[in-house]
Amino acid sequence: MFSYTKGFIGIVSAMAFFTGVSVCEASEQDFSSMQMKNVEKVEVNVDLEGAVKRLSKAVTFKTISNQDRNDFDVKAFTDYHTYLEKSYPKVHSTLKKEVLGDPRPYSLLYTWEGTDPTLQPALFYAHQDVVPVPEDSRDQWKADPFAGTVKDGYIWGRGSLDDKNQIHAILEAAEMKITEGWQPSRTLYFVFGQDEEVGGPEGARYIADVLEKRGIERFAFVMDESAPITPGIFPGIKENTALIGIAQKGFISLELSINGVGGHSSMPPEESNIGIVAEAITKLEKAQFPYRIHPAVRAQYRYMGPELDKVNQPLYSAVAFGKDGEVTPLEQEFIDLMSKNELTRAMLHTTIAVTMFNAGIKDNVLPPTAAAVVNFRPMPGDTPEVIIAHVKKAVADERIEIKDISASTPATNVANAGGPGYKMLEKTIRQTWGNDLIVSPFFVVGGSDSKHFQARSFAPDVYTMTAIQLENTEEFKGFHGVNERILVKEYGRSIGFFYTLFNNLEQLENK
Repeated sequence: MFSYTKGFIGIVSAMAFFTGVSVCEASEQDFSSMQMKNVEKVEVNVDLEGAVKRLSKAVTFKTISNQDRNDFDVKAFTDYHTYLEKSYPKVHSTLKKEVLGDPRPYSLLYTWEGTDPTLQPALFYAHQDVVPVPEDSRDQWKADPFAGTVKDGYIWGRGSLDDKNQIHAILEAAEMKITEGWQPSRTLYFVFGQDEEVGGPEGARYIADVLEKRGIERFAFVMDESAPITPGIFPGIKENTALIGIAQKGFISLELSINGVGGHSSMPPEESNIGIVAEAITKLEKAQFPYRIHPAVRAQYRYMGPELDKVNQPLYSAVAFGKDGEVTPLEQEFIDLMSKNELTRAMLHTTIAVTMFNAGIKDNVLPPTAAAVVNFRPMPGDTPEVIIAHVKKAVADERIEIKDISASTPATNVANAGGPGYKMLEKTIRQTWGNDLIVSPFFVVGGSDSKHFQARSFAPDVYTMTAIQLENTEEFKGFHGVNERILVKEYGRSIGFFYTLFNNLEQLENK
């Protein structure tokens, strides 16, 4: 879920867009709940025992994305592809399967032809790759991370939560529908990327290029992974919450380096190369980007604000009905409050994170080079050029070389939080997990493969969530952490969710 720690928060602007009323006319007194009510629950019969066996086996394929892209286990991916063919024979005999990617073709694109070519297609994203398991963390796992162990009511292992559960839930639901003789009215695409955990440049971005070149003008609906349904996942809300991502920040990593003269440690210069780079990093961390309220954050607080504490609701209302480019005193209070929490702070500005520092090979040798890597998650408008200019000004040292080392992506479009796609998704969530939970849009401060679609004109409405119920926030730590696992019974509901969503897509109209 996210290729880096997956973070959350925020969402779409202005109810005016949905109601035809200007923001100024929108009454702050009408800050009532936006939650959908009285949705009838739908029960879906799933072959849970068989589905669990298939997912647990999938975990055993070590489809790892390492930062060094030359460290790529081709056999793990090809064996996994073969396993998918054997596990879902009707999917593979009915849908068109393509293996794509550049320079390595190991991402999967499935096309399920619809009966009505006039309907805009829909697309479902998930990713095959998983993050590595550090050797020094292995003794903390209660089950081997690549054994696919099923015990104590859980499926354990790397990828069980992030993100093979979503791949298999989609395919399980599709296999069920094909068995029933069902065919979608609109064409459905499934995209399972190979390198989401390192930004998706080889897989998801390449497939987005392919589909764009094939002439698709607009997708009616796109769904990708993001936050799972979790009690207490958002600060201030104890209730079970489903966060639907409607926008994502961008991604860029810069290397700050110096190439100078090394030497013997017995005769050090006044400034070492390590010291010069360290000072540059210190200056940069003090030069944080300014806070501002993203349009997606306004939408988030229109939906989430009425469910939060009453004391601060004037602040949330001011944000929900505020104007972009202006900051009222109440909105400034909101910024001051949110900036005290690392999660909510991240949604308010382009973030700066020093993630790597490399220098030196021996304790008595002065290294001739030193380098640090800084990762930025940009807000809209903070392009690579803007960020590099910001870094140069902050560092103010011509000896420091600045280089973009990432497959950088811009901040995405903002999906319509009041539109039919969002409403259909909320309805499906409530049909699957009931009405006793809060559903809200949010601004994704991490990122996932769908950013390569959502930044383009043919996919403005992309919604992200991981369709699995977690017991608590401790379980969420399995993302990229130790003891990654999901509940067996909840995996059955995930399959039912996609089965129901396929049905609900039949009622979605073209845009």
